[in-house]
Amino acid sequence: MPKEALLIVDMSEDFVADNGTLTVGKPGQVIVPYIKQLATEFLSKGNIVVVSMDAHQPDDPHFELWPPHNVVNTKGQQLYGDLDTWFQENKDHEQVIYSPKTNYNAFFQTGLADELRESGVEKVHIVGVTTDICVFLTTGGADAEGFKTTVHKKGVATFTDLGETMLNHMERCFHTEIIE
Repeated sequence: MPKEALLIVDMSEDFVADNGTLTVGKPGQVIVPYIKQLATEFLSKGNIVVVSMDAHQPDDPHFELWPPHNVVNTKGQQLYGDLDTWFQENKDHEQVIYSPKTNYNAFFQTGLADELRESGVEKVHIVGVTTDICVFLTTGGADAEGFKTTVHKKGVATFTDLGETMLNHMERCFHTEIIE
């Protein structure tokens, strides 16, 4: 039977905590319980949960565009709040994958697509931050790799006013199912 994967994008201290260096803030914080519940459900059904996380070096050229964030081995790169607790309790589970990324798209040069295919995954559910950047580009990456895509509207957030626009683009451009 085909499996599905829940892909949690960039839910780090730097992106979600009030004092994060590139934070979404409260909109990112309120989606944490929903994401944690989904992750628990996915595992209980024998599906895969992927934590995809920006992993930058201190001198990353990415920081010419954005403030330094998610620097490897810093508190800022750690999963935020209850998601970190959930991850620590489940990280040794064979169905939980941690996938660092250096690009907005979680599938770009990470090997994630091959890993998911080897596990029998055909559909990827995407949650996290930010709707208009990493979630959008990861959804496009999943589509380009041949996965069916679903984005959970209650599980995404951004710091701009482009969230709805990008959800509409995902639906039209990548044939993404948007779950309210």
